[in-house]
Amino acid sequence: MEFLRRLGATARSIPAVAINVLLPPQCLGCARMVDKPGALCAECWERVDFLGAPLCARCGYPFEFDHGEDAICGDCIRRPPAYERARAVMRYDEASRDLILGFKHADRTYAAPAFAGWMARAGAALLAGADIIAPVPLHRLRLLSRRYNQAALLGHGLSRASGVAIVPDLLVRRKHTRSQGRLSRAQRALNVQGAFAVKAGRKGCLTGRRVLLIDDVLTTGATATACAKVLKRAGAGAVDLLTLARVVRPMV
Repeated sequence: MEFLRRLGATARSIPAVAINVLLPPQCLGCARMVDKPGALCAECWERVDFLGAPLCARCGYPFEFDHGEDAICGDCIRRPPAYERARAVMRYDEASRDLILGFKHADRTYAAPAFAGWMARAGAALLAGADIIAPVPLHRLRLLSRRYNQAALLGHGLSRASGVAIVPDLLVRRKHTRSQGRLSRAQRALNVQGAFAVKAGRKGCLTGRRVLLIDDVLTTGATATACAKVLKRAGAGAVDLLTLARVVRPMV
């Protein structure tokens, strides 16, 4: 029986080996050959600024010095976010931008499992307390043109990695808003005002639950704030936020 089990395991591994021989895994950043799918080469890895402690206990803003694990940044003191905690894998900068834009706009959906694995590690504490995973939705017109929701792909990967249930249609985007890319903080907040809603029939699964909201990039927090407020009004007990990257601006 042991011989048969090993033989079966070997047979199952043959397709993966054959694929790696014909199509060697490539670096997610520069397309150089790497040892396994979903990896970065050493040079690209060094360029990415992965975020970790010390950081703000609320929004995850990285601190230059360790102020203690419960320290809150000045921005969160002045303007407490609608979500309880936010964490991100990496700083959004020149090194990470191509990774994210390629995933978001250039059909590089094969990167989703690797990115979700990174997010699972960066957001382990958030996943440990989460009851539901909910991706930030796209408007149906944008989804039609893009063909996939990058936040939903990340959410499904996180659900598989953690065992936390995902409700991919918990939120709906009812307004086709313009891109947030070149807007100020105030403009972003106004742009997404009234843009989100909890899908009809989904409120029952929210009552008292802790929701982990998933998006690709945290910039000013306008989108996450709008979603968190909608979720809380619908009965969610708490909302946390986990993103692949975040913009890190100097504190003022």
